[in-house]
Amino acid sequence: MRHIRSILIGLIALLATTISTAAQQVPIEVGVRPLYLIDKMKDGPLKQKLQACMGKPVKRTLFSIGHRGAPLQFPEHTVESNLAAAWQGAGILECDVAFTADKELVCRHAQNDLHQTTNIVATPLAAKCTTPFTPASGDKPATAECRTSDITLAEFRTLTPKTDGFDKTATTPEAYLSGTAGWRTNLYATQPARLMTHKESIALFRSLGAKFTPELKTPVVQMPYNGFSREDYARKLISEYKEAGVPASNVFPQSFDIADVRYWIKTEPGYGAQAIYLIDDESIPGLNGMDPATWGWEPAALKAEGINYVAPAITFLLTVNKEGKIVPSALAIALKKAGIKIITWSLERSGPLTDGGGWYFNSVSKAITGGGDYYEVLDVLAQQAGVTGVFSDWPATVSYYASCMGLE
Repeated sequence: MRHIRSILIGLIALLATTISTAAQQVPIEVGVRPLYLIDKMKDGPLKQKLQACMGKPVKRTLFSIGHRGAPLQFPEHTVESNLAAAWQGAGILECDVAFTADKELVCRHAQNDLHQTTNIVATPLAAKCTTPFTPASGDKPATAECRTSDITLAEFRTLTPKTDGFDKTATTPEAYLSGTAGWRTNLYATQPARLMTHKESIALFRSLGAKFTPELKTPVVQMPYNGFSREDYARKLISEYKEAGVPASNVFPQSFDIADVRYWIKTEPGYGAQAIYLIDDESIPGLNGMDPATWGWEPAALKAEGINYVAPAITFLLTVNKEGKIVPSALAIALKKAGIKIITWSLERSGPLTDGGGWYFNSVSKAITGGGDYYEVLDVLAQQAGVTGVFSDWPATVSYYASCMGLE
């Protein structure tokens, strides 16, 4: 027995070394974007600090999280998107988890986004969509809704991913698929990218030396689905890590539904200890980061029931003070005081900051003037709000900052 135990310990050590070596072998290259954003910053100590790090090596950090990979330029939730995120120094990679008609788990941002993230409406599988493509006519926009649960895993594998977007004025399926936002690009979608199942994402992320943050997406079909309950769904997500031999310490499962987080804490305490409760204005109606009376819950109460990680959107963690400076919101202060670790989303998600930054920056839009403010926001989140991780659609921006500031 002692001999067998020694062999097992040796194998575990070898696996750990292999994963560590893989992480070291993945090249990290942040490119010109961080330097471009720094150049656009207002003069001051933060700009000087970031300029001083130019030319220095950037290390992988858990502070930098690939949001669906690196979808500012690559089709989201693809092999290529996640390779790009890892090459940019993201230490944690995300697979949003949805299920197919045969109850297999795949990486998609939503159960019903295939019509805008793949070519499905221009394939024979379009006939299986919940709402097949209908062309624009007069004042009526083009419509379509295609769900992962409309097709089997085998059929899912035949699809070609594309940059997220659609053209609501389209009169043909091909034109409908061409609606890429002007601040994104199809440059890396011209050669077909590769879709992933959840299991395939586990293998890929491990090979890259990254940790895992799968999000259990809220189903748009009635549950149970053909006998597949919400608990079955949450259980299956965790089981695929256990089957792959991934330790709980490397997995940060997420959900907007607090019931999922509580289920993991109760049934899979190792994984549940790192479960992330996601917060937006839909998961917590009336949530306002500046007014505790609207929260409907207390951060200390969340901590008491074993919820150690909370991830509000950026807009809920920041506000602007009387001097016009970006500062932490009451929510950020309360979460930090309760000893809850804060993760936030998503930097570089809503296009250029010259128009105030969109939904993610609503609470500080009056202090936002341009691209350099990404780093002003990031600095307040890290140094004042105490955020421990930031999702970004272009992880290089966060990786550069984290490495320059010595963040893990």
